Amino acid sequence: MGLERKMFRGMFSPGEVVRLKQPCFTPGRLFEPGKYNADELPDIAFDMGLVDHLPPVKGKSSENLNVQNPPDQNLEE
Repeated sequence: MGLERKMFRGMFSPGEVVRLKQPCFTPGRLFEPGKYNADELPDIAFDMGLVDHLPPVKGKSSENLNVQNPPDQNLEE
């Protein structure tokens, strides 16, 4: 029998983007698998272990997310 990693809502910040791994059925709505803000999903999705952190971004694109554009250079000088 494998180990199960138990997730709960407190492990995620309210504005964090998380991944819903499987469909989640509630009396009022069907949540399809995909990316959601943690505060948009119902508690049952966390209790059932359907929510996971997004994997980290790989490559150089993650390093350049907060880099501002360099100032324009004047080539006439």
